[in-house]
Amino acid sequence: MSGRVLTLGETMALARSEAPGPLAHARSLALGTGGAESNVAVALARLGTPVTWVGRVGADSLGELVLRELRAEGVDVAAVVDPGAPTGLMVKERRTGERSRVWYYRAGSAGSRLHRDDVPRGALAGAALLHVTGITPALSASAADAVEHAVDAARAAGALVSLDVNHRSALWPAHEAGPVLARLARRVDVVFAGDDEAAMLVGPREDPLELAHALAALGPAQAVVKLGALGAVAVVDGAEHRRAAVPVTVVDTVGAGDGFVAGYLAELLRGCDVEQRLRTAVRVGAFACQVPGDWEGMPRRAELALLDAKDPVSR
Repeated sequence: MSGRVLTLGETMALARSEAPGPLAHARSLALGTGGAESNVAVALARLGTPVTWVGRVGADSLGELVLRELRAEGVDVAAVVDPGAPTGLMVKERRTGERSRVWYYRAGSAGSRLHRDDVPRGALAGAALLHVTGITPALSASAADAVEHAVDAARAAGALVSLDVNHRSALWPAHEAGPVLARLARRVDVVFAGDDEAAMLVGPREDPLELAHALAALGPAQAVVKLGALGAVAVVDGAEHRRAAVPVTVVDTVGAGDGFVAGYLAELLRGCDVEQRLRTAVRVGAFACQVPGDWEGMPRRAELALLDAKDPVSR
């Protein structure tokens, strides 16, 4: 199958320090944007998959930045500009060369006011897949209802639905998030989770493949467990799959999981087999790790082979 992907959620402005060290001593911050669903959208667009992002931003310069960046990346934007709330902000500190910390300033943000009416009527009529994450339901009751509405509409339209658990402990604790996201996972076709996130939904298991089987038992035909530097495992239609990660020099891991999801979904919609889906997924994730920022390092399809290149300079 082929077709458009629709995703919805909050995209925020991002202020980040460009050099390792305490943020208190940084004299300047780089300004960008980021959000799990829009990170996926940008990665899909760069891989050649048509994609629409649905969201809500404030009537401010940061909201204008979000919309401009997404449109510049070839993402179709269906956004409400909310004059009554600001665009959310996240601040990222590179505390060391290998560890980062992120603070979110999103309470009362425009994105947290996402509403079911923000999903354009008929938007899913021509879509092949709806992608949602576990972040959006945690933002507010109206945002949670918007996700439920979109999932219902996608299923009614015959589109596939994918869920990235993407738990954010700052938004809701595991004991609250787990049952809600497990119920949502029962209604989707593809579920992605880290091993700790999978355990939150189905309980701890000895082996990641056991986690994938338990996720699949909830209902999804495709359950993928992301393992970071260890790669990924998947259970698809009952069959087990493993894929090693691509070794790279890591600069910033934020956005790597979103790139992985985009790589898998892009190949799913191209009709590729599971091995190719996972192969592209780990490659896109590897590219994302090598660049500061949430989405800037996402590769274009023609660049995927660069990770195999022996000569460091292409001429």
